[in-house]
Amino acid sequence: MKNIEYFITLSDIIKKKVTEDPENSYTATLIKDIELLTKKVGEEAIELIISTLANDKENVKKEAADLIYHLMVLLEKNDLNIDDICAELIIRHGVSGHDEKKSRK
Repeated sequence: MKNIEYFITLSDIIKKKVTEDPENSYTATLIKDIELLTKKVGEEAIELIISTLANDKENVKKEAADLIYHLMVLLEKNDLNIDDICAELIIRHGVSGHDEKKSRK
């Protein structure tokens, strides 16, 4: 499996875990508790920033993985997936980041 293909696999795993018992599935626990889920996304983002500022490459890798997982669960909670995000990025390709920010409501 190519690395990029794993995002599709992970999306599928997350989608299946949504219906599981939260007692047996961390993913199901997150999906059913939006406050916990959003706190975890924020926590992982902060931990990634701290690791980056500390030049701790190994921990950056681990925290980035944690953030991506929690972000993908958050996407599922919002009926979105990695394909939706890729489509948005494709739309933005070639557009200045400054211009894109100005165009938001």
